[in-house]
Amino acid sequence: MTEHSKDDGVVFALLERFEKFRLPRALDIKKRVDNGDRLNDADIAFLQRVMHDADEVKRYAEKRPDLQALYARAVNLYQEITKKALENEQRS
Repeated sequence: MTEHSKDDGVVFALLERFEKFRLPRALDIKKRVDNGDRLNDADIAFLQRVMHDADEVKRYAEKRPDLQALYARAVNLYQEITKKALENEQRS
């Protein structure tokens, strides 16, 4: 297996995980924090895992211009969630 095909396999797996698991959960959390809810422990653990994964994904996104916009939008979504969650936390 060449390095390029290995990278393609990793990218495919990361995109599939994002589409099926990460994005739906993130959108659910965003909806809740936008409604004024606070993050629970499971939400915080999820966001920590996602941010850790973002470091790994960044390596691939930097090599693939076709993924850079998606990566930027995903990171922005997580930043919006954490910003709103902090506002909610400070209000309570």
